Parts: sequence; C-alpha cells; structure tokens
Amino acid sequence: MKRIFDLLCSLSLLCLLFPLMLFIAGVVKLQLGSPILFKQERPGLNGKPFRIWKFRTMNENKDENGHLLPGSKRLTKLGKSLRKYSLDELPQLFNVIKGELSLVGPRPLLMSYLSIYTEEQARRHDVKPGITGWAQVNGRNTITWEEKFRFDIWYVDNQSILLDIKILLITVKKVFKKEGVSSKKHYSMERYKGI
Repeated sequence: MKRIFDLLCSLSLLCLLFPLMLFIAGVVKLQLGSPILFKQERPGLNGKPFRIWKFRTMNENKDENGHLLPGSKRLTKLGKSLRKYSLDELPQLFNVIKGELSLVGPRPLLMSYLSIYTEEQARRHDVKPGITGWAQVNGRNTITWEEKFRFDIWYVDNQSILLDIKILLITVKKVFKKEGVSSKKHYSMERYKGI
C-alpha cells in the first residue's frame, strides 16, 4: 500500500510541478552553471547506498589552496530561497518513482554516519528513507541529533498510511510558514559526530 501511495502521489506531483521544476532548473543553470543537480550517495533501506538528487544550491568557490570553501560560504541567495521553501528537494520525486525513497520516512543522512550510529539509531534504516518525515515536522534542523533520531525511531515503530498523510499535510503547512529550516548556528544541520 505504501509503495502504491508513493507512486500515485509522486507521479501526480511531478505532473503538477514539472513546469516549476523546469523553471528552477533554468534559473540554476543561469546562476550556477552545470551541473544543475546535486547528486550524493546516501544510505537507503537497510543502509544500501543510492544516489539522491537535489537542485544545486551552492557555488564551487575555492580558497587559495584550491579547496572548496565551507558550505555556509558557498550557499547562494538562490540556494537559500530554494531551501527555505524546500524546492531544492523536488528532484527527489524521481528517487521516489525509482523506489529508492518514500515520500515519508527518516531523512537519508550521510554514508559516513553509518559507522557511528548506535544499534538503536541504526534502526532508522529498517524502513525506506523519505523526502519528509516525523523529525522534519517536529523541528527539522532546529532540534538536536538525539531528538531527531528519537523521532525517526518512533516513526519506524508507528508507520502507517494515515500517519504518512498526516506528516505530508503538516509538511506543506510548515514549508509555507518556513519553519525549522535553520539551526541556531548553521543554515543547515551540523554534522553528526556520534555519541
């Protein structure tokens, strides 16, 4: 049921939002150049890696030694706007259609975190990751890592289609209200360093 729900919703959203996605792709191309999409390997169901897609929000500026500047210095005004309304996440609808993501589930984090999860935290990979999730509607980047993992595990233990619908509706509300985008110190979440 969840897979059918994901497919129907993501295909409908793609049909509805495709003109907007083309427009965003054009603006990203004009302002940041190629590639238009940011692609990164992330852990999926059972930790199996897949390549997640987002619209690029950062430039490629480097320091005098040729190393990329920190993300906070490369995030553009366009990128901030895309992140504010979660528009950078729209290409992940294709990840949903491919079966790598669900609309709702724990957000896929970095591959490097897999080795530092506790056994309880690793349970977040017992379900398919999502574009949005219980942690996202309960604080997103403004909550601690401990709270985020607690919300993720709660979702794993309580998932249902009705809960997914509830989370999607709350997500839409929070996106329009721009809630939870920034943490207190960073525009995005600080890296997880383990317990």
